[in-house]
Amino acid sequence: MSRAELRQLTEADLDAVLRIERAVYPFPWTFGNFHDSIVSGYHCLAYVEPAQPTADMYGYAIYMDGVEEAHLLNIAIQPDRQRQGLGRQLLHRVLERAAAGGAKRLLLEVRPSNIGALNLYRKEGFVELGVRRQYYPAGAAREDAIVMEKAW
Repeated sequence: MSRAELRQLTEADLDAVLRIERAVYPFPWTFGNFHDSIVSGYHCLAYVEPAQPTADMYGYAIYMDGVEEAHLLNIAIQPDRQRQGLGRQLLHRVLERAAAGGAKRLLLEVRPSNIGALNLYRKEGFVELGVRRQYYPAGAAREDAIVMEKAW
């Protein structure tokens, strides 16, 4: 299993984060989306190899607090590190931190076309709450989002 550790994302990490984001998502977040998340005080976490800063970033997660809940806004693992359990580990770490912060559930949205993420979330006990119609950009059209929750 990986020795990956979490640390806070900083503005200095944004080039590495954007490289991962653009490699993973067909409609990636912008520099501004990540920068705003950092300055807004969201939980912006870098998943890194110990003692190897930005160059060995495996992935990242961003979530925000709500009243007795947390909302996962973005999570990604760099493509050459996928299918090694790192995404599951990172999700577990987010769940642990959210619970320690007083959350009683974690909410997220996921594209129906993101089969790998859907399968991971279902295996980790997330349930579908509903659909947000035309939530995601998808070229000339829009794609729905499945809203999921894991409560504890």
